[in-house]
Amino acid sequence: MSEQQNKDWFETWFDSPYYHILYKHRNYNEAELFISNLIKFLEPKPGSRFLDLACGKGRHSLFLNKKGFDVTGIDLSPESISHANEFKNEKLQFYVHDMRRLFRTNYFDYILNLFTSFGYFDKERDEKATIDAVAKGLKPGGMFVLDFFNARKVFLHLREKEELEIEGILFTVTKRIENNFIIKEIRFSDKGKDFCFQERVKALTLDDFTRYFSSCGLKIVHLWGNYNLEDFNPDSSDRLIILSQKNKAKI
Repeated sequence: MSEQQNKDWFETWFDSPYYHILYKHRNYNEAELFISNLIKFLEPKPGSRFLDLACGKGRHSLFLNKKGFDVTGIDLSPESISHANEFKNEKLQFYVHDMRRLFRTNYFDYILNLFTSFGYFDKERDEKATIDAVAKGLKPGGMFVLDFFNARKVFLHLREKEELEIEGILFTVTKRIENNFIIKEIRFSDKGKDFCFQERVKALTLDDFTRYFSSCGLKIVHLWGNYNLEDFNPDSSDRLIILSQKNKAKI
């Protein structure tokens, strides 16, 4: 079996240039709106340390850094980190790192995990390991923001097939629910070659996150349902955005 076949889906797909083509509509304006709303709500002190967990190419990190904060971005994709490192400075650093492993201890004031960058793993222990690493990476009293899709709404309104033409490439995207995973298959042809990638994201609910967080000393303090930070509604909200806080006493 080749090294490529041994990799998890997120290692190959997120490191592919086609991933960034398909999701190019996730633009900087959308990212800046969300981050601006978060900053207004959180009111971080000058010099606060942020960790952008699964940062991709760093669009959130860049905007946070422009606001004057000390930002570290980590991601499993070497290609994404290579791109992000073009913008690094004294207060903006990027590293290839697996979010299931502890990065730093009692160090960050805020950790952000945005745009459904969670729920990739087949085994629950990996999700728990990620949340545990988050809790240990926060200073006592530090805050964790996790942005996920609203699984209940996805179940009710799953769009099974769509076609998207982007940069001359026709992407056929199909979705299905299987063993509590939302499975998305992306098929397309480019330069005479056929491609097929898959995304598998676990349909985690608020109950799941509450269980993960409480076991690691994180208390949920606020819920939002969209990037305008309107209240979460389990039936109608597009997003499940969770703000949690680490216990004051060190874990």
